[in-house]
Amino acid sequence: MTESLPTAGILLDIEGTTTPIAFVHDVLFTYARQHVRDYLVQHATELDDDIAQLREEHARDLTIGAAPPPLTSDPDSVATYVHWLIDRDRKSTGLKSLQGKIWREGYTNGTLKSQVYDDVRPAFERWTGLQICIFSSGSVLAQQLLFAHTDHGDLTTFISDYFDTNVGPKADAESYRRIANKMNLPPHEILFISDVVTELEAATAAGMQTRLSIRPGNPPQPDPKRFQIIHTLDEI
Repeated sequence: MTESLPTAGILLDIEGTTTPIAFVHDVLFTYARQHVRDYLVQHATELDDDIAQLREEHARDLTIGAAPPPLTSDPDSVATYVHWLIDRDRKSTGLKSLQGKIWREGYTNGTLKSQVYDDVRPAFERWTGLQICIFSSGSVLAQQLLFAHTDHGDLTTFISDYFDTNVGPKADAESYRRIANKMNLPPHEILFISDVVTELEAATAAGMQTRLSIRPGNPPQPDPKRFQIIHTLDEI
């Protein structure tokens, strides 16, 4: 049965909600790993902010005893640390910013084409009149690129805004309050859909409506019945 829509806004996670997790991990992450060193060499003068954020993160890793690989100014050293972060699926702003720029090159030259579930575009078309926004740990640039180059066409015309970890961690209720403020909507008028229960817990604490996305390939979640479950956006 199709559920009634929230009053004014829908906030969507990407991995496991609009896009198969396998595409992000097997295609995008692999592409970033393979091209990061060359990108660092070719665009060294354009990456000062990203490198500075990586250095700050590396220092924190050393402080907490995470045993990261050494980090110097050499591109091979930076690439090795980036690989280390990717292997840990680290949600760091510096890493995500750098990955987004590498992916931009891949989308631009036609190497990359992003995947979304078949029900995404029809849902976007059905939700005309609502704010549709994205909240992902990937950078805003990476989000925009993904939805601009999908196997179902350019979907960016449907999306009102994009949010990344610059608004805060995805497991922090305050992040969702900030997003509601930026959407200029009360939290209870926003429906957040994600495949991760810790994110749904944070959104619920902020006052948002929530749905748990269960798709093929999504990792199992602890006590999923605490949330209303959907298997496709056709249910919204």
